[in-house]
Amino acid sequence: MFRWMLGGREAQSSAEKNPVLCIGEDQPKNCFTELQVLKGHFDIVRFLVQIDDFRCASAGDDGLVLVWNIETGERLQELRGHSQQITAITSFTCNNGLTSHTGLITASSDRSLSLWDPDTGNRVQTISDLQSSVKCLLVLERLCVWLSGGEELCVWNKDFQLHCHRQNHSDTGITALIELPKNCIAAAMDKEIVIYRLTVSTDSSVSVAEIRCLSNHQDQIRALIGVNDGLFASGSHAGELILWDAIDWNILAYEHILWEESHASAQAEIRLAAPKPSEMSIQHLSTNGKLILAAVGSGLYVYSVQTRTVVAYRKVAHDSNVLHTMLLSDSELMSCSEDGSVRMWEIQDLPLPAEPASPGFFGLWTFGRSNKQTGPPSKKIVDVPNSRTLELTGDLIGHSGAVQMFVSFKENGLVTCSTDHLLILWKNGERQSNLRSLALFQKLEENGGL
Repeated sequence: MFRWMLGGREAQSSAEKNPVLCIGEDQPKNCFTELQVLKGHFDIVRFLVQIDDFRCASAGDDGLVLVWNIETGERLQELRGHSQQITAITSFTCNNGLTSHTGLITASSDRSLSLWDPDTGNRVQTISDLQSSVKCLLVLERLCVWLSGGEELCVWNKDFQLHCHRQNHSDTGITALIELPKNCIAAAMDKEIVIYRLTVSTDSSVSVAEIRCLSNHQDQIRALIGVNDGLFASGSHAGELILWDAIDWNILAYEHILWEESHASAQAEIRLAAPKPSEMSIQHLSTNGKLILAAVGSGLYVYSVQTRTVVAYRKVAHDSNVLHTMLLSDSELMSCSEDGSVRMWEIQDLPLPAEPASPGFFGLWTFGRSNKQTGPPSKKIVDVPNSRTLELTGDLIGHSGAVQMFVSFKENGLVTCSTDHLLILWKNGERQSNLRSLALFQKLEENGGL
């Protein structure tokens, strides 16, 4: 059983029968050889938030927020108060000049917002009877305010007092918020990105005004991230990845990711002209400021911000849709999927000749700074110089349901959450063994030896 949990499972589908994606038990680059199952939730766990170097909070459809010690796996606090599922959660650090304290803000389908003290488990503030449930939260620590997005955009101060709000013109409401320079924010609403500017008056009151609407996406925006001080990126359900200037909000680059069907799958099943939406949808974006990692259907796509080119890609990285990604470095990354796995990848140079399975996965269209290029695809992925491949280096198998997301605590471990109601704390087995040996020797010294 333990062997299966660490990656020695039998292939369960045709995708897993591919030898590249079946890494097996011998995983020399996978340090996560020790795991601890954390129980406490009784429904889907959708969110993880890091509080500090040794604590994280989990939340989901049971309305609970649990605080964990990731060194020991101990459940530190159980935050009860919401009557329905948690729809958004974020940390909020307050500085008074001498000390800082991190709290947790939660939003729920019960149309309430709460501020929690993770040290004591107390609910410090609460706002009830909102017009609608909140879908996303954004903290602007520099201005000491935070924003909630849903059917309306609201700006709140640290004491949960409403500064201002604006009703949205989209039926879907705001699904994502990011901070931009010059007191601006970007809000994703259906196919549009709306730019708002916050203005702070002399009496410390804050107002918000809509100043621009970007309507370049052809389908619903599924992901929105800030890349660095001058750039942000968005991804759509139709596989559109757009890189934006964060100052003047012009398009700097546009990629349309279209995975092409292989001959085998085309023969096995009659397809219509367009791929399945799930095969092209960008579910998640992550970045380290230099690279953008996109979860596209069940595949992964790595894009260089500096060169505006594809760095590496894999059409089938998991058996099902990829839900969350993370760039660990310029060459290492992680992903988790509906198939219940968490996978570690390394960007490697393509062998010569190139892999036979690689040709023509998708086309690339590039826009200028303000003008969209039209016409057929200009080039295929295999024609892009310096393009490399993603090689599977680790497969963490422990969850029996879709893995929603994960949080890395670097050398202290990795935490994952899933639809199976569980969290798993993954540890570096060699490091943990050394720490236990060190602790044993110290105890022996204190007791005067054996």
